Amino acid sequence: MLTLNLLPTINALLNGASAILLVLGFVLIRQKRIRAHRICMLSAFTTSALFLASYLVYHLQVGSVAFAGQDSVRLLYYAILVSHVGLAILVVPLGLTALFFGLTRRFARHKGVAHKALPLWLYVSITGVIVYLMLYQLSPSSPVITQLTK
Repeated sequence: MLTLNLLPTINALLNGASAILLVLGFVLIRQKRIRAHRICMLSAFTTSALFLASYLVYHLQVGSVAFAGQDSVRLLYYAILVSHVGLAILVVPLGLTALFFGLTRRFARHKGVAHKALPLWLYVSITGVIVYLMLYQLSPSSPVITQLTK
């Protein structure tokens, strides 16, 4: 059964899947495999949209989750988190624009936007997994670990 405590793990899996799909989509377009590229990128978009929905459901129920790390690890966590959130906000319109141009076959414009969107979207997907690991897996006092060890 799906419980609220599983959502952070599901979110990390969705972010990881999105990152893999983005890299695969990039490789496929370089090989001129346009149909396979389109499938990968639509799948990456779908996994990211599912992530966002799941993330919002979780945080509307749980609220903010405090990071338990100290000193330099805390600074590293917040540096990653701030860059992740800031770029995630930027990736949404860039990704939607790239998707729109690709689906409407305006490939020159699609390529121009995608060159900007891809590295940012990949960074956001990967750092999403890192934030999850730092917050929920690497901290002994994290809510998920506390619940699992009860």
